[in-house]
Amino acid sequence: MKGLRRVSAVAITAGAVLTAGAFTASAQAATTASPTIAAKGGFVMNNATGKSLFTKAADTRLSTGSTTKIMTARVVLAQPNLNLDAKVTVQKAYSDYIVDNNWASSAKLIVGDKVTVRQLLYGLMLPSGCDAAYALADKFGTGSTRAARVKSFIGKMNTTAKSLGLTNTHFDSFDGIGNGANYSTPRDLTKLASNAMKYSTFRSVVKTKSTKQKVTTKNGGYRYMSWTNTNNLLGSYSGTIGVKTGSGPEAKYCLVFAATRSGKTMIGTVLASTSVDNRTKDAKKLMDYGFSR
Repeated sequence: MKGLRRVSAVAITAGAVLTAGAFTASAQAATTASPTIAAKGGFVMNNATGKSLFTKAADTRLSTGSTTKIMTARVVLAQPNLNLDAKVTVQKAYSDYIVDNNWASSAKLIVGDKVTVRQLLYGLMLPSGCDAAYALADKFGTGSTRAARVKSFIGKMNTTAKSLGLTNTHFDSFDGIGNGANYSTPRDLTKLASNAMKYSTFRSVVKTKSTKQKVTTKNGGYRYMSWTNTNNLLGSYSGTIGVKTGSGPEAKYCLVFAATRSGKTMIGTVLASTSVDNRTKDAKKLMDYGFSR
């Protein structure tokens, strides 16, 4: 009888080990299972290696909304002999543009104020100012008229896209309020953001949660402009270092995102998500998945 009890005990112990092992395996599988996202398209990669870790319609062309402004900033930062402290006078055309376009988000630039290129980059990327985008396009495009300079700047955006191998990307605006030919893909936007993050100024701007900037008024005085980043990942997801939100009637809710944990950086994009909350949740899911790989 003692022998039988001993054999039974061994069998029970072995069974317990097998059961525990099964639970552990299923728990690991649950943490590494490919996530389900609300967005129509999604992509995440290891920024150091470029290895794709998640794809959903990653090469499908979709409207980009204000994630377009990543390219606006990238074109500006690549200008030869760029002076970030050069001052730009805010023109009435920039504020009129905001009034004329219902979906235009604003940095609330004031006509006649003198703002630096660096400040315009903050106004572009934090509150997603279409007026700041217009000012930068006007400043860094070439031509004798504002229309010609803007057209030239958009041309630079497309030339840059080609040079970076973004074969499914095209811009017809400096801010994402396009005319039917402003599109990219989750993979292309991620590659663009990864490249833009090589610029220290870009990295500094997009990781900033809020800023207060002193600008010169038309009369030579000064005022402070306060801008808050529209990227809800900042402060809500540990390690977040950027990048840019976007939205619009066609684009729905978009987010290009990046975070660093334990020396590893994940970078990715969700396009055409269903709400502000869901684009943030989608991004968190993809980064969690990326960091678990």
